[in-house]
Amino acid sequence: MKQGLSAFIIGLSIIFATLIIAGAYKYKFKGDEIITVTGMAEKSFASDRIVWKGDYSRKMPDLKSAYSLLKNDEKTISAYLKTKNIADNEVLFSSVDINKDMITTTDNRGIITSSKFDGYTLRQIITIQSTDIGKVERVSRQITELIEQGIEMNSLPPSYYYTNLAGLKIDLLAKASADAKIRAETIAKNAGSSLGTIKRASMGVFQITGENDNENYTGGGTFNTLSRNKKASITIRVDFAVD
Repeated sequence: MKQGLSAFIIGLSIIFATLIIAGAYKYKFKGDEIITVTGMAEKSFASDRIVWKGDYSRKMPDLKSAYSLLKNDEKTISAYLKTKNIADNEVLFSSVDINKDMITTTDNRGIITSSKFDGYTLRQIITIQSTDIGKVERVSRQITELIEQGIEMNSLPPSYYYTNLAGLKIDLLAKASADAKIRAETIAKNAGSSLGTIKRASMGVFQITGENDNENYTGGGTFNTLSRNKKASITIRVDFAVD
C-alpha cells in the first residue's frame, strides 16, 4: 500500500510540475508575441519662400572694359528690379567670375597644336529671395525684358521652400504614430487579444514631393523644390506587445 501511495504522490507531483512548466511556457510565449505595423501620415502645404537665380555676362578683349560693362549692367538690373517692387535686402549679386577665353586648334589626332587668346568673359549671378512668392514669380518671367536694354539675362526656374519643416515633421510623426496604433489595435481585437506597450519604434524617411506630381520616393528622402504646392509624408514602424 505504501508503494501505491508513493507512486500516486510521484504521479501527482509530475502532473503539477507539468502544469507549472506549461503555464510558464505559455506566459513566456505570450509575452514574446508582438504585432508589427507601419503607420503613415501625409499633409499638403504651400511653400512660404521663393528663391530665384539668373545670370548675365559680358565679353571684351580687355578685362577692364568687360568689368566696366558688367558693373553698368548691375546698376541697370538693380534699377529694373526697383520698378518691380523688389527690395534691396531681397537681392544679392555674386562676385564676378572671370574666364580667360582661348581658341585652340587641333590636329587629326585631337592634339592641341596652337591656342590664341580670345578675350575675357565675365559672369555674375543674381539671387532674389522673398516671402512674396507671386512678386518674384512675375519677375522670373519678365526679367528677359532687359534684353531690350542690351542685357542677356538667363533666367532659371524658381525654387520653393517651407521655413517650418521641423514643426511639420513633428506633426506628421504624431499622426503616423496614431495611425500605427489604430492598425495594431484592429489586428489585436480581431485576434482576440489586447494591445500592450510599445516594444520598439523606428521612423521612416521624410519625403516632400510636388502635390500633384508623379514623383517616386527615394531611400534617402525626396525633397522637391520645383513645386510651389507640396505634399509631405512620413512612415513609422512600431512593434507592440500583445497582452
